[in-house]
Amino acid sequence: MAWDTEQATQQLRPLKVRGENPHACIQKGRVWNSLPKRADFLRIAAGGVRRVTPGFILQCAPNVDEMAPPLRVGFTASRKVGNAVARNRVKRRLRALADKIMPEAANPAHDYVFIGRTETLKRKFVAMEQDLRYALKKLAGAK
Repeated sequence: MAWDTEQATQQLRPLKVRGENPHACIQKGRVWNSLPKRADFLRIAAGGVRRVTPGFILQCAPNVDEMAPPLRVGFTASRKVGNAVARNRVKRRLRALADKIMPEAANPAHDYVFIGRTETLKRKFVAMEQDLRYALKKLAGAK
């Protein structure tokens, strides 16, 4: 039996709603949308607040675009973290963390950026969940 690559690719693509922002895609289990542009990352880094935890750094800034979907999240990991495999694993762990905690604990009117650290690979996931809840609570009080 031959593998139908076209059909398999169609099943893995995120669902897009016609007439909305093309970057606003809703994937199964995800309530947040990814930040589409580098300018968004730079805006959050320059004008937002941040909380440093042992497992990651969380940056936050108000969403300035009225057309943007609520609760946008970005992920980054520098080459200091390790090779491409390590950086991708860090971002996967941070995405899983965002899937679990962000829908109920984050402010939808803000944009968030997770910055991975080398400790993200070694830290227990339960400890990172506690770190994220703590960081979100502190960021809510800092605004």
